[in-house]
Amino acid sequence: MAVPASKKPLLLSFLWFGLFVAAASAGSFYDSFDITWGDGRADVYESGQLLTCTLDKVSGSGFQSKKEYLYGKIDMKLKLVAGNSAGTVTAYYLSSKGATWDEIDFEFLGNVTGQPYTIHTNVFTGGKGDREMQFRLWFDPTANFHTYTVHWNPLNIIFLVDGIPIRVFKNNEKNGVAYPTSQPMKIYSSLWEADDWATQGGRVKTDWSNAPFRAHYRNFDDKSSCSRTSNLTWVTCDGNKNSWMWTTLNNHQIGQMNWVQKEFLIYNYCTDYKRFPQGFAKECYL
Repeated sequence: MAVPASKKPLLLSFLWFGLFVAAASAGSFYDSFDITWGDGRADVYESGQLLTCTLDKVSGSGFQSKKEYLYGKIDMKLKLVAGNSAGTVTAYYLSSKGATWDEIDFEFLGNVTGQPYTIHTNVFTGGKGDREMQFRLWFDPTANFHTYTVHWNPLNIIFLVDGIPIRVFKNNEKNGVAYPTSQPMKIYSSLWEADDWATQGGRVKTDWSNAPFRAHYRNFDDKSSCSRTSNLTWVTCDGNKNSWMWTTLNNHQIGQMNWVQKEFLIYNYCTDYKRFPQGFAKECYL
């Protein structure tokens, strides 16, 4: 699970039509995000086009979106910590507030030089997660920027890397599986130290002689989304005009995802008999 924002109760009513509006991408990190912690270790450069988070032995750093989203296709380009990144975690996720929060996670677990990163994904509904799937990558995520996408709509949550789907969490509410439909989420990202678990189960610790560690962000895009800038302001999202609201994987994308999961999936909560001896989550059987 990503480092959570403060959990304060959030009481919301949800009306399907007439609440949210398709958001326009601001085009600048200054316009879209607030740096929330790190005492200057996160900053924005290049006239708002580049954001960098830094981690040293004293502190990590992080930021959050100005908007809250209820559904969206949200892209961010990241270039992860290079070199010996063992013990570091770059978290990029959406989360609501309150004791029964919803959350959609990308987390990037560092490793020793030359060893691959782990992409950790998870979905929380009503404050409950335990839906981890982990992957390796088919490229070096520290050499260049790559696009990581959360495509969340009423039908499914699709995790994509450079446009290639790696995981889908379907809306199976009709079968008794909780799905995030009513709690707006902000985007959060942070670079932090978690060497008690992040790298090889915590066996490899952070080498602080390599600090400061840095993760870089570009090309945030939330044009295809429904959002608000204040919980006192509700605006309209027209599901009849926004095709992304009803997108599922086509046959080509299903083939891509099957390839990724065959070649690069390293952990699936739906096959971990040791962790779940009483049986898997309901969605694992659907």
